[in-house]
Amino acid sequence: MMNHALIILDMQLGNFIDPHYPIFKGEGLISKIKSLLIKMRSVQIPVIYVQHNGGKGDPDEPGTEGWEIHPSIAPHKRDLVIQKSTPDAFHKTSLKSELDSRQIKKIIIVGLQTEYCIDTTCRRAFSLNYEVTLLEDAHSTWDSDLLTAEQIINHHNAVLGGLFATLKTTSDVLRFNFNVNDF
Repeated sequence: MMNHALIILDMQLGNFIDPHYPIFKGEGLISKIKSLLIKMRSVQIPVIYVQHNGGKGDPDEPGTEGWEIHPSIAPHKRDLVIQKSTPDAFHKTSLKSELDSRQIKKIIIVGLQTEYCIDTTCRRAFSLNYEVTLLEDAHSTWDSDLLTAEQIINHHNAVLGGLFATLKTTSDVLRFNFNVNDF
């Protein structure tokens, strides 16, 4: 039985709409996730999308175009979509029970936003005893007032990879034979 799952965080259209405030390497992120989806689905690894429910007027307000998962990486019928309202994909969601019901112990995390949802979900998953793999080249963010997006990503890779997650690249996962029991 496969005990891996791919978790895709907050890859919603509203995050990609503003051309004046683009996601760092956003098109590359979508391309990498597309490749991961093909691989995961081909070896029957569960794909779980976590979709953020923003507040009224937010780009990710439920029911708006911006709330929809990016059409280039849209879920298939067999994929699971879980709604969240905080940076923690486990907080007040069904994520843990869904993973546990499928006997999933190893999760691969990709998506947005590095310093919020990626960071918080990695830490929480580690605390819940999941084996967390963070794809260091498949999560992103925007520049802040203090740091560039690249600096934020590099910092979080270093911090999370030090204890909370194993860092791998998208290429590592695409080459991996999931019939083998370890990753």
